[in-house]
Amino acid sequence: MGSDSRSRVIVREGQWGVFAFLAYIGAAIYFVSVSDGSFWGVILGLLQAIVWPVYVVYHVLVLLGA
Repeated sequence: MGSDSRSRVIVREGQWGVFAFLAYIGAAIYFVSVSDGSFWGVILGLLQAIVWPVYVVYHVLVLLGA
């Protein structure tokens, strides 16, 4: 192949990005609604919304006894 050859990369993962965004919005609404309403409570709720899949994986592994 010559130095002027080109290759094309097509990424078709846009649907998963939309799903992840909607999951974050839903988790943010949940965690903010269960917070005490203070500024730091809301910030903590938004941070928990980012890492909520970690909680799910942890609890699934605990249930499986791993």
